[in-house]
Amino acid sequence: MTSFKGTREAYAAALMDMADEHPNIMVISPDSLKAMRAVAFGEKYPERYVECGIAEQGAVDTAAGLASAGMIPFVGSYAGFLTMRGGEQMRTFVGYTNLNVKFIGVNAGILGGEREGVTHQFYEDLAIVSSYPNFTIFTPADAAQCYHAVQKAVEIDGPVYIRAGSGREPVVYDVDAPFAESGITVWKEYGDDAVLFSSGFVLDRVLAAAELLKEKGVNVTVADINILYGKDPSEILKVMAKSSCLFTVEDHNINGGLGSYISRLACENKPAWVTRIALTDYAESGPAKELADAYGFSPEAIAEKVVSTLKK
Repeated sequence: MTSFKGTREAYAAALMDMADEHPNIMVISPDSLKAMRAVAFGEKYPERYVECGIAEQGAVDTAAGLASAGMIPFVGSYAGFLTMRGGEQMRTFVGYTNLNVKFIGVNAGILGGEREGVTHQFYEDLAIVSSYPNFTIFTPADAAQCYHAVQKAVEIDGPVYIRAGSGREPVVYDVDAPFAESGITVWKEYGDDAVLFSSGFVLDRVLAAAELLKEKGVNVTVADINILYGKDPSEILKVMAKSSCLFTVEDHNINGGLGSYISRLACENKPAWVTRIALTDYAESGPAKELADAYGFSPEAIAEKVVSTLKK
């Protein structure tokens, strides 16, 4: 497997690589084939590509019908257009019936802000999908992980939501690193002063924050959570048990995503102090790096939050 420019390209490449082995894979497009970088799939397999036009609800319904007939449909579009416009259909016609439909939502988070603005950057999608029973939620940290997540989704019999980005995702994982079925990958184990959990495309920033903290004499553990609200959180709980002070960092609204997940696990298993670093308001448009820094995701801001919290 080669490296990819971004998660959209990784999604399209994974579909192409699986197409011959899984002839029941189909691509359902609500006028999103170019946005999903999947034009090559439509050209090579025209009989396995359905264009629904700008109609997310219709695309989800189409996918549900195909899944009920034994196909494995992938519906890809902007994260908010799927989970908001098509949310009722995802809930009722896919989640409730537990159909084998795969969704991939792009432009999740604020990193695509300067290209298409606040109407096309979404940080509520995980909160919405996590309230639908039967859905498996993947939050890959970079393009290579997204590639593996798409392949892993085919192995699951039931609805899957994969969170993807805008093409500005930093490379963190080795291209051959597997998508952790346990839902967690531990990256750094400097100590147990705190545990920093990352989800999605901020992992590089969390890792950099751990280095800054180490220089200050604060030794932390860093872990990437790639499956939210999974059926078996046992490995996540083992890492949580390392410290009584936990931090979550995610490019998502503070409610309903990683922070809510870790908080719930702490409440139900081993009480701990959980500090959530996430978005608390609507974001503005702007270049990806500047936006991330402005909203508290710079390594320096993350490190300072850890230090100030530990002082309490």
